[in-house]
Formats: sequence, structure tokens, C-alpha cells
Amino acid sequence: MLLDSNSCIGKLVCSKAGRDKGKFFIILSVLDDEYVYICDGDLRTVEKPKKKKVKHLNFTSSVAEEIRDLLISNQKVNSAMIRKFMQSYDKNKEV
Repeated sequence: MLLDSNSCIGKLVCSKAGRDKGKFFIILSVLDDEYVYICDGDLRTVEKPKKKKVKHLNFTSSVAEEIRDLLISNQKVNSAMIRKFMQSYDKNKEV
């Protein structure tokens, strides 16, 4: 599976393997076709993202547009912004 870095950045993914199985993350950057950096703004902050294999992730259709735009334009993104998006996503999921 070839990854287009601009289309994957900011995408919401769910881990399907490892100790973080079932948790949701946002893709911060794409290293290559096999690995991405992900964070959730809580345990995995923007400063210490997790390097994860793409095959261990389920991709959702949701994209954090404002975070994606900031990351692509190389502007500062902080963990609070990611947490805020994740909380709004969880509320939408419960409804």
C-alpha cells in the first residue's frame, strides 16, 4: 500500500495491534510506505510521537482538517489541539 503523505497527515486511525490496541490516534507524519508517526495528545504527545507500522493501523474516514493544515504548512501543533479533536470525535462516536 503506497502512502501519500499529504493525504494521510491528520487522518484519524485506530491501532489494531500492540499494547495500544483499540485506541485512536492522529497521523503526524509519514516516514515511508511502512511507518508513520502517530499521537493522541495524551500519552503520546506531539513532542514524543509513536512510530507505528501502517499494517497495524485501521484508517478511518475522519480527518482533523485544522491540524492537517497546520502540519502541512510546518506550523506549530500542540498536544492540546490534538486532545480537543479526539474528545470531539469520541463524543460524536457515542451519539
